[in-house]
Amino acid sequence: METPKPIKRALLSVSDKTGIVEFAAALHEAGVELLSTGGTAKLLADKGLPVIEVSNYTGHPEIMDGRVKTLHPKIHGGILARRGTDEAVMAENNIGPIDLVAVNLYPFAATVAKEDCTLEDAIENIDIGGPTMVRAAAKNHKDVTIVVNAADYPRV
Repeated sequence: METPKPIKRALLSVSDKTGIVEFAAALHEAGVELLSTGGTAKLLADKGLPVIEVSNYTGHPEIMDGRVKTLHPKIHGGILARRGTDEAVMAENNIGPIDLVAVNLYPFAATVAKEDCTLEDAIENIDIGGPTMVRAAAKNHKDVTIVVNAADYPRV
């Protein structure tokens, strides 16, 4: 069995906030730096947890009414970076490794099932950044832990 790799930086971006405060608190207690987006970051900060908003981390604001939040080289480079291979590129581009990604996607099915759902509502609930981070973390599974279900937080 492979020795678990240390988690030093985590990116938390969830639409379902179930258990995220407790999970983030446990990560913080373990010395993990917390990065987060919009509503998740606000919730964690409101609960007194030290969290860095993704826009502050990247130096680029959320744009297009929140459509572009995490689609940035500092985020995806941090997730995709192969430890032991990409350090020079990371240093050159000021990219730090992201060791854990906790993401759950926009509730598209629940949104479109609502009787009053408009086409605009449906379109805005098509998640782009979430699936992209999940796929990036899966691609770099040797170095990045991915959690997509709150029921799995205790396993981390």
